[in-house]
Amino acid sequence: MLQKTRGLVLNFLRYRETSVIVHIYTEEFGIQSYIENGVRSSKGRNKAALFQPLTLLDLVVYHKEKGGIQRLSEVKISHPFHSIPFEFAKSSIGLFLTEMLSKTLKEETSNPPLFNFLTDSVLWLDEATSSYESFHLIFLVKLAAFLGFAPDSGIEVADQLRQHGLPIFDDAALRLLDQLTSASYDHPPALSRSMRSYLLELLLKFYELHIDNLGEVKSLAVLQEVMR
Repeated sequence: MLQKTRGLVLNFLRYRETSVIVHIYTEEFGIQSYIENGVRSSKGRNKAALFQPLTLLDLVVYHKEKGGIQRLSEVKISHPFHSIPFEFAKSSIGLFLTEMLSKTLKEETSNPPLFNFLTDSVLWLDEATSSYESFHLIFLVKLAAFLGFAPDSGIEVADQLRQHGLPIFDDAALRLLDQLTSASYDHPPALSRSMRSYLLELLLKFYELHIDNLGEVKSLAVLQEVMR
């Protein structure tokens, strides 16, 4: 049955000679996998741009309630990016976000508030001209609320980590972590590069307490290097 929905591209896998399987977080159906033929053929090169990480799409899909790999009928970009694919720092943040979303978003059901949060966040990052160095930290804190384990304060994060043998001894880190829990993208706390790196490590450990099999975050090393 044909259905319209909006979507946010997370990643894609090569399939056979010219096709891809694209993982998209959709407004109407949650996380879904779609097969698209001909993307990797000489005639389908323009299609590849549709499925880059974080791309926002308007979709018409053949949706099967029983799940599995679905098919796309129509695909178009809803918001062409101005900076994310072209600025290395932003594209590195984008790869980190899509990896974290791929590891944490599992529900195949509609969640409009979560979808709107994701699209609003991506658009903010694309339009930002400054003060986005800590965007990914604030994003993780805000995302945790939709995943069901939002910290009320930095002390709560520290207490949970301490209970699992991961104490925080740095008072400055605790204070800044507390500021992150109430920060907005427009008004981030002032962080040094080393502190930003340390707080990201703490937040990922916090996620590990709540997300089963989070595993290695492969994009972390590049992100940490770029954001130094």
